[in-house]
Amino acid sequence: MENKKIVVVGGVAGGASAAARARRLDEFADITMFEKGPNVSFSNCSLPYHLSGMIPNADDIVLMNPEQFKHQYNIDAQVNSEVINVDTDKKVVDVKDTNSGDVKEVEYDELILSPGADPIMPKSIVGIERGNVFSVRNVVDIKRIQGYIDDNNVTDIAVIGGGFIGLEVCENLASAGKNVSLVEAADHVLATVDEDFAQIVHKELFDHGVNVVLGDGLAEITDDSIKLGSGKEVKVQMVIVAIGVKPSTKLAEKIGCKIGLTGGIQVDHHYETSIPNVYAVGDAIEVSNMLTRKKTRLALAFPAQMQARDAIDHMYGRTTKNPGVIGSQAIHIFDLNIASTGLTEKECVKNGIDYRVATVIPKSRVGLMPNATPLHVKLIFGYPNGELLGGQALGKSDVDKQMDIVATMISMHGNISDLTHLELCYSPWFSTAKNAVNMASLVAENILNDEYKEVQARDVRQLVENGAFIVDAREPQEYAESHINGAVNIPLSQFRERLDEIPTDKPVYVHCLSGQRSYNMVRALNNRGYSNVYNISGSYLEICEYEYFKDQTTDRKPIVNGYRFDLL
Repeated sequence: MENKKIVVVGGVAGGASAAARARRLDEFADITMFEKGPNVSFSNCSLPYHLSGMIPNADDIVLMNPEQFKHQYNIDAQVNSEVINVDTDKKVVDVKDTNSGDVKEVEYDELILSPGADPIMPKSIVGIERGNVFSVRNVVDIKRIQGYIDDNNVTDIAVIGGGFIGLEVCENLASAGKNVSLVEAADHVLATVDEDFAQIVHKELFDHGVNVVLGDGLAEITDDSIKLGSGKEVKVQMVIVAIGVKPSTKLAEKIGCKIGLTGGIQVDHHYETSIPNVYAVGDAIEVSNMLTRKKTRLALAFPAQMQARDAIDHMYGRTTKNPGVIGSQAIHIFDLNIASTGLTEKECVKNGIDYRVATVIPKSRVGLMPNATPLHVKLIFGYPNGELLGGQALGKSDVDKQMDIVATMISMHGNISDLTHLELCYSPWFSTAKNAVNMASLVAENILNDEYKEVQARDVRQLVENGAFIVDAREPQEYAESHINGAVNIPLSQFRERLDEIPTDKPVYVHCLSGQRSYNMVRALNNRGYSNVYNISGSYLEICEYEYFKDQTTDRKPIVNGYRFDLL
C-alpha cells in the first residue's frame, strides 16, 4: 500500500499542528507543508513584544524552522511556496516559488487548508497605501515596523484599532518610549468585554500616557498626520492599522469550496469543506458558537490547533467531537490583566437572550498578604434558568484562573449554582478563602432568586444627576477622603441607630468601597421592611474606575470629589 500523501497549505498554528498530528498518527505518510511566507511555526501573538525589546531578536518568534521539521518530524516544510491552484479531480496542487516565480505540481491524497486571515486595510481610507502605514501579521511585518522606526527616528505613532493586536502594539510602543495615539471607532476598546470593564482599560492606557481616541474612525493618512472622521487631526509619523482581519479564502473560493454566512470557509463538524478530501482549519473557517448556536469566526490559536487535531483524527477514522466555540481569551496591558469567556452583555442583547449580571471586587489574595490588589469579576447568566453565559475578570493578578474556571463550566452547560460550592484550591498566597468565582456566583444566585435589588456602577451618574438618595455605608474617615457628590454618610456600623435618616417613601441606593458592607446594609434594611432599597454593584471602587477616564478627557463635571482605586 502506498504511503498517504498529505499536503498542508499554511504553516502557522493550524497548518503546523495538522502536519505534526498527522505524523503522530502515521509514521509513513508523505507530509508536505507549504507556507507562502519565509517562516513557519511562528508565534503570532508574540509579534508586538519585539517592539518594546522584550523579545530583542524578532527571529526568536519563529519556533521551528524547516530543517527542524524535517529532522524531528520528517515533515517537508517548504517556505516561500504559495499554493496558487488545486485540481481537485486529479488531486494536484500548483505551488509557486515566490522568489523565482517557478510553478510545480504536487500530488495529494488529503489536502488541509490553513491559510489564516489577512489584515483589513480599507481602500476607503485616503493614504492607506503610503509607505508609513503598516499592518501586523507575521515576522516580516514586525521587522519592517521596527526598521522604519529606527531608520526614521520615529517618536509619534498612531495605532488604529483597540482589539488585541492594537492594544498589544500600543503597550509595547509606549513601553519603548514612543508617543502613541490609539484610535478606536467604537465607544470602547476590547469588544470581548463590556463597556464597564473597558473603562478600566481606558484608564490604564491613559495613566501610561496613551492618547486614547474613541468613537472616531480613521479617514485619511498623510506623511505627518492622520485625519479622523470627526475632522480631528493628530500629528504622527507612522500608522499601524490593526482594525481586524478577514479570512483568507482566495484559494478556497477559486477551487470551489463553499463560503459560509460570515465569509469564512464553510466546513462540517469534521472540518471537511464542500470538496471531498479537502479540509480547512484555523482563522479562515466559519465555526459555530456553542451558546448562540449561530455561525461565527474566531481567530484564536487554541481553537485552530484543536481544529487541526480533529481534522486529522477524522482523516484517520478516529472519533471526534465538535461542541462549538465560546471564545476564551486573555491580554496583558501595562499593569493590568484582562480575561473573558463566553458572551458579553452586548452579545446577549444582540441575540435576544434574557440575562442578569453579578459583579464582585474582592482582593486577589488574603488582605494580610503582600500585594493584595482588587480583582474585578463579572458573571453573565441566563434568566430565569441561571445558565452560565459568560464571564470577565480584570486586575493585576492572574485573572486567567477565574475565567478558565468559568470557561470550563460554560463548556459543560453549567449553572451558577454549580460554582457556588465548587471546591477550589486555596492558600492566602493565591486567593481569598472563597475564591472570587465563588463570591460572584453567590451574588448571582441571590440576584437570580430576587433576594435583593441592585444597580450597576454605570447607572450612578444618572442617579446623581437626578438627585437620588444615595447612602455611603463607609466609615466617616473614608467618606471624608472622597465621596459621591450629594451622598449621605450613614456607616454600616451606625445605620441601626440612624434609621430615621433613611427614607421609606423613595428609592434608596447604598454603596460602600467594594460592595460587601453595602450589601449587608441592604439585606438588613430589607429584613426591617424597607422595600425600595438598592445595592450599587461594585460600589465606590468601580464607580471611580468607571468614571475616571471620561472625567479626565471630557468637559463633564465629575460625580465624585476624589477618586479611590485600591482596597487598602
